[in-house]
Amino acid sequence: MTQSELSYKNPKTLLNKGTGYLSGYTHSLNPYTGCSFACSYCYVRQMPVSLFRKKEWGTWVDIKQGAADLLLKELRREKGKGRVTIFMSSATDPYQPIEYKEKITRSLLEVLAFEPPDFLLVQTRSPLVCRDIDLLLQLEDRVRVSMTIETDLEEIRKHFTPHAPPISARLKTLAQLKNAGIPTQATIAPVLPSSEWFPEKLKSLVNRVCIDDFFMGDGSGGKRTKRLGIQQIYENLDLTEWYGPAAYRLVYERLKSFFSEDQILISQKGFEP
Repeated sequence: MTQSELSYKNPKTLLNKGTGYLSGYTHSLNPYTGCSFACSYCYVRQMPVSLFRKKEWGTWVDIKQGAADLLLKELRREKGKGRVTIFMSSATDPYQPIEYKEKITRSLLEVLAFEPPDFLLVQTRSPLVCRDIDLLLQLEDRVRVSMTIETDLEEIRKHFTPHAPPISARLKTLAQLKNAGIPTQATIAPVLPSSEWFPEKLKSLVNRVCIDDFFMGDGSGGKRTKRLGIQQIYENLDLTEWYGPAAYRLVYERLKSFFSEDQILISQKGFEP
Protein backbone atom coordinates (compact mmCIF):
# COMPACT_ATOMS: atom_id res chain seq x y z
CA MET A 1 0.00 0.00 0.00
CA THR A 2 1.31 3.44 -0.87
CA GLN A 3 1.81 6.11 1.78
CA SER A 4 -1.45 7.81 2.79
CA GLU A 5 -1.96 11.39 1.66
CA LEU A 6 -1.68 13.51 4.80
CA SER A 7 -3.43 16.83 5.49
CA TYR A 8 -3.37 19.06 8.57
CA LYS A 9 -6.75 20.39 9.68
CA ASN A 10 -7.92 22.73 12.41
CA PRO A 11 -11.14 21.20 13.75
CA LYS A 12 -13.82 23.41 15.26
CA THR A 13 -14.99 20.63 17.55
CA LEU A 14 -13.62 17.28 18.79
CA LEU A 15 -16.24 15.76 21.06
CA ASN A 16 -19.20 14.47 19.06
CA LYS A 17 -22.47 13.40 20.66
CA GLY A 18 -22.75 9.64 21.13
CA THR A 19 -25.62 8.44 18.93
CA GLY A 20 -26.93 5.21 17.41
CA TYR A 21 -24.60 2.31 18.12
CA LEU A 22 -22.67 4.53 20.55
CA SER A 23 -25.70 5.93 22.36
CA GLY A 24 -24.31 4.36 25.57
CA TYR A 25 -21.66 7.10 25.47
CA THR A 26 -22.12 10.82 25.87
CA HIS A 27 -19.40 11.47 23.26
CA SER A 28 -17.12 9.98 20.63
CA LEU A 29 -13.61 11.28 19.99
CA ASN A 30 -11.55 10.81 16.82
CA PRO A 31 -7.92 12.07 16.79
CA TYR A 32 -7.78 11.63 13.00
CA THR A 33 -10.15 11.54 10.06
CA GLY A 34 -9.42 8.63 7.75
CA CYS A 35 -7.46 5.50 8.60
CA SER A 36 -4.50 3.96 6.80
CA PHE A 37 -5.25 0.46 8.12
CA ALA A 38 -7.88 0.44 5.35
CA CYS A 39 -9.69 -2.69 6.58
CA SER A 40 -11.78 -4.16 3.76
CA TYR A 41 -14.97 -4.38 5.83
CA CYS A 42 -14.75 -1.02 7.64
CA TYR A 43 -18.27 0.44 7.78
CA VAL A 44 -16.79 3.98 7.67
CA ARG A 45 -16.10 3.36 3.97
CA GLN A 46 -19.88 3.71 3.47
CA MET A 47 -20.28 6.82 5.63
CA PRO A 48 -20.45 10.41 4.30
CA VAL A 49 -16.96 11.25 5.63
CA SER A 50 -15.56 8.67 3.21
CA LEU A 51 -18.03 8.87 0.32
CA PHE A 52 -17.79 12.67 -0.05
CA ARG A 53 -14.01 12.46 -0.16
CA LYS A 54 -14.05 10.78 -3.59
CA LYS A 55 -10.79 9.03 -2.71
CA GLU A 56 -10.34 5.43 -1.71
CA TRP A 57 -10.63 4.76 2.03
CA GLY A 58 -7.17 4.21 3.50
CA THR A 59 -5.36 6.48 1.03
CA TRP A 60 -5.78 9.69 3.05
CA VAL A 61 -5.59 10.83 6.68
CA ASP A 62 -6.43 14.21 8.18
CA ILE A 63 -4.38 15.17 11.24
CA LYS A 64 -6.24 17.34 13.75
CA GLN A 65 -4.00 20.20 14.83
CA GLY A 66 -4.42 21.90 18.20
CA ALA A 67 -6.52 18.91 19.31
CA ALA A 68 -5.34 18.85 22.95
CA ASP A 69 -6.19 22.50 23.68
CA LEU A 70 -9.58 22.14 22.03
CA LEU A 71 -10.34 18.93 23.94
CA LEU A 72 -9.47 20.50 27.30
CA LYS A 73 -11.88 23.37 26.63
CA GLU A 74 -14.69 21.07 25.44
CA LEU A 75 -14.14 18.51 28.19
CA ARG A 76 -14.39 21.10 30.95
CA ARG A 77 -17.55 22.50 29.40
CA GLU A 78 -19.18 19.07 29.07
CA LYS A 79 -18.16 17.95 32.57
CA GLY A 80 -19.89 21.05 33.88
CA LYS A 81 -23.14 19.73 32.39
CA GLY A 82 -22.90 16.22 33.89
CA ARG A 83 -21.47 12.77 33.29
CA VAL A 84 -18.97 12.38 30.41
CA THR A 85 -18.21 8.98 28.84
CA ILE A 86 -16.02 8.87 25.72
CA PHE A 87 -15.55 6.31 22.94
CA MET A 88 -12.16 6.74 21.21
CA SER A 89 -12.42 6.15 18.31
CA SER A 90 -15.57 5.52 16.32
CA ALA A 91 -14.37 6.28 12.78
CA THR A 92 -10.60 5.81 12.81
CA ASP A 93 -7.92 3.90 14.71
CA PRO A 94 -6.32 6.25 17.26
CA TYR A 95 -3.07 4.29 16.95
CA GLN A 96 -2.72 4.03 13.18
CA PRO A 97 0.87 4.46 11.86
CA ILE A 98 0.84 8.28 11.62
CA GLU A 99 0.40 8.40 15.42
CA TYR A 100 4.05 7.30 15.84
CA LYS A 101 5.09 10.69 14.47
CA GLU A 102 2.20 13.03 15.22
CA LYS A 103 1.24 11.85 18.74
CA ILE A 104 -2.23 13.42 18.52
CA THR A 105 -3.76 10.52 20.47
CA ARG A 106 -1.10 10.80 23.15
CA SER A 107 -1.74 14.54 23.49
CA LEU A 108 -5.47 13.82 23.97
CA LEU A 109 -4.72 11.15 26.59
CA GLU A 110 -2.57 13.67 28.46
CA VAL A 111 -5.62 15.94 28.66
CA LEU A 112 -7.89 13.05 29.68
CA ALA A 113 -5.47 11.99 32.43
CA PHE A 114 -5.34 15.60 33.69
CA GLU A 115 -9.11 16.18 33.45
CA PRO A 116 -10.57 12.65 33.67
CA PRO A 117 -13.93 11.79 32.14
CA ASP A 118 -16.21 9.34 33.95
CA PHE A 119 -15.16 6.64 31.49
CA LEU A 120 -12.98 6.25 28.39
CA LEU A 121 -12.98 3.31 25.99
CA VAL A 122 -9.94 3.13 23.70
CA GLN A 123 -10.72 1.01 20.62
CA THR A 124 -7.68 -0.05 18.57
CA ARG A 125 -5.96 -2.89 16.75
CA SER A 126 -2.46 -1.46 17.16
CA PRO A 127 0.37 -2.46 19.52
CA LEU A 128 1.31 1.24 19.67
CA VAL A 129 -1.24 1.63 22.48
CA CYS A 130 1.43 0.18 24.83
CA ARG A 131 3.47 3.36 24.40
CA ASP A 132 0.81 5.18 26.43
CA ILE A 133 0.57 2.77 29.35
CA ASP A 134 1.84 5.53 31.65
CA LEU A 135 -1.17 7.74 30.83
CA LEU A 136 -3.70 4.91 30.77
CA LEU A 137 -2.62 3.92 34.29
CA GLN A 138 -3.44 7.42 35.52
CA LEU A 139 -7.07 6.86 34.48
CA GLU A 140 -7.23 3.77 36.74
CA ASP A 141 -10.67 2.10 36.51
CA ARG A 142 -12.09 4.88 34.31
CA VAL A 143 -10.51 3.38 31.19
CA ARG A 144 -10.76 0.18 29.16
CA VAL A 145 -8.62 -0.73 26.17
CA SER A 146 -10.60 -2.74 23.64
CA MET A 147 -8.20 -4.61 21.34
CA THR A 148 -9.68 -5.78 18.05
CA ILE A 149 -8.67 -9.36 17.25
CA GLU A 150 -11.11 -10.69 14.67
CA THR A 151 -9.37 -14.03 14.17
CA ASP A 152 -6.36 -16.00 15.41
CA LEU A 153 -5.42 -17.00 11.85
CA GLU A 154 -2.80 -14.78 10.23
CA GLU A 155 -3.72 -16.03 6.74
CA ILE A 156 -7.30 -14.84 7.25
CA ARG A 157 -6.13 -11.46 8.54
CA LYS A 158 -4.03 -10.99 5.40
CA HIS A 159 -7.07 -11.56 3.18
CA PHE A 160 -9.33 -9.12 5.01
CA THR A 161 -6.97 -6.55 6.59
CA PRO A 162 -3.57 -6.76 4.89
CA HIS A 163 -2.42 -3.38 6.24
CA ALA A 164 -3.37 -4.00 9.88
CA PRO A 165 -0.93 -5.23 12.57
CA PRO A 166 -0.25 -9.00 12.78
CA ILE A 167 -2.37 -11.07 15.16
CA SER A 168 0.65 -12.19 17.22
CA ALA A 169 1.55 -8.55 17.92
CA ARG A 170 -1.97 -7.85 19.16
CA LEU A 171 -1.99 -10.86 21.49
CA LYS A 172 1.36 -9.71 22.87
CA THR A 173 -0.11 -6.23 23.37
CA LEU A 174 -2.98 -7.65 25.43
CA ALA A 175 -0.42 -9.45 27.61
CA GLN A 176 1.54 -6.21 28.15
CA LEU A 177 -1.59 -4.26 29.04
CA LYS A 178 -2.70 -6.97 31.44
CA ASN A 179 0.71 -7.10 33.11
CA ALA A 180 0.58 -3.33 33.54
CA GLY A 181 -2.81 -3.62 35.26
CA ILE A 182 -4.87 -1.82 32.61
CA PRO A 183 -8.50 -2.95 32.15
CA THR A 184 -8.76 -4.61 28.74
CA GLN A 185 -11.02 -6.67 26.54
CA ALA A 186 -10.52 -8.65 23.36
CA THR A 187 -12.96 -7.61 20.66
CA ILE A 188 -13.74 -10.21 18.03
CA ALA A 189 -15.37 -7.72 15.70
CA PRO A 190 -16.28 -8.49 13.09
CA VAL A 191 -16.12 -12.25 13.62
CA LEU A 192 -13.82 -13.66 10.92
CA PRO A 193 -13.05 -17.35 10.31
CA SER A 194 -10.94 -18.60 13.23
CA SER A 195 -9.64 -21.83 14.73
CA GLU A 196 -11.20 -23.78 17.60
CA TRP A 197 -8.15 -22.81 19.71
CA PHE A 198 -8.85 -19.08 19.46
CA PRO A 199 -10.68 -18.83 22.85
CA GLU A 200 -7.87 -20.70 24.60
CA LYS A 201 -5.34 -18.16 23.28
CA LEU A 202 -7.42 -15.32 24.75
CA LYS A 203 -8.19 -16.97 28.09
CA SER A 204 -4.97 -16.00 29.87
CA LEU A 205 -4.98 -12.47 28.43
CA VAL A 206 -8.42 -11.06 29.20
CA ASN A 207 -11.40 -11.64 31.45
CA ARG A 208 -13.94 -10.22 29.00
CA VAL A 209 -14.56 -10.69 25.29
CA CYS A 210 -16.85 -8.74 23.01
CA ILE A 211 -18.22 -10.38 19.84
CA ASP A 212 -19.77 -8.55 16.94
CA ASP A 213 -20.45 -9.22 13.28
CA PHE A 214 -21.40 -7.51 10.03
CA PHE A 215 -25.11 -7.89 10.70
CA MET A 216 -25.35 -6.55 14.25
CA GLY A 217 -22.50 -4.08 14.17
CA ASP A 218 -22.42 -2.09 10.95
CA GLY A 219 -25.38 0.07 11.92
CA SER A 220 -27.53 -1.03 8.97
CA GLY A 221 -28.23 -4.71 9.56
CA GLY A 222 -25.41 -5.72 7.23
CA LYS A 223 -26.45 -3.54 4.26
CA ARG A 224 -23.31 -1.37 4.37
CA THR A 225 -21.10 -4.46 4.43
CA LYS A 226 -23.02 -6.00 1.53
CA ARG A 227 -22.27 -2.90 -0.56
CA LEU A 228 -18.56 -3.35 0.18
CA GLY A 229 -18.57 -6.78 -1.50
CA ILE A 230 -17.16 -8.59 1.54
CA GLN A 231 -19.14 -11.73 0.73
CA GLN A 232 -16.92 -12.16 -2.34
CA ILE A 233 -13.83 -12.61 -0.11
CA TYR A 234 -15.58 -15.44 1.74
CA GLU A 235 -16.60 -17.04 -1.56
CA ASN A 236 -13.04 -16.80 -2.90
CA LEU A 237 -11.77 -18.54 0.25
CA ASP A 238 -14.54 -21.14 0.14
CA LEU A 239 -15.64 -20.06 3.63
CA THR A 240 -19.19 -18.86 2.98
CA GLU A 241 -20.45 -20.71 6.07
CA TRP A 242 -18.65 -17.99 8.06
CA TYR A 243 -20.61 -15.21 6.33
CA GLY A 244 -24.09 -14.93 7.78
CA PRO A 245 -26.03 -13.80 10.85
CA ALA A 246 -25.48 -17.15 12.62
CA ALA A 247 -21.67 -17.42 12.17
CA TYR A 248 -20.92 -15.60 15.43
CA ARG A 249 -22.73 -18.36 17.35
CA LEU A 250 -19.95 -20.80 16.54
CA VAL A 251 -17.35 -18.52 18.14
CA TYR A 252 -19.70 -17.80 21.04
CA GLU A 253 -20.12 -21.52 21.78
CA ARG A 254 -16.36 -22.06 21.61
CA LEU A 255 -15.74 -19.16 23.97
CA LYS A 256 -18.15 -20.65 26.51
CA SER A 257 -15.66 -23.48 27.13
CA PHE A 258 -13.16 -20.96 28.51
CA PHE A 259 -15.18 -17.95 29.66
CA SER A 260 -18.31 -17.63 31.79
CA GLU A 261 -21.38 -16.23 30.03
CA ASP A 262 -21.11 -12.91 31.85
CA GLN A 263 -17.58 -12.51 30.44
CA ILE A 264 -18.82 -12.79 26.85
CA LEU A 265 -20.63 -9.69 25.62
CA ILE A 266 -22.51 -9.46 22.35
CA SER A 267 -22.37 -6.49 19.97
CA GLN A 268 -23.32 -3.08 21.39
CA LYS A 269 -23.31 -4.32 24.99
CA GLY A 270 -19.62 -5.16 24.75
CA PHE A 271 -18.66 -1.62 23.88
CA GLU A 272 -20.73 0.17 26.50
CA PRO A 273 -19.13 1.90 29.52
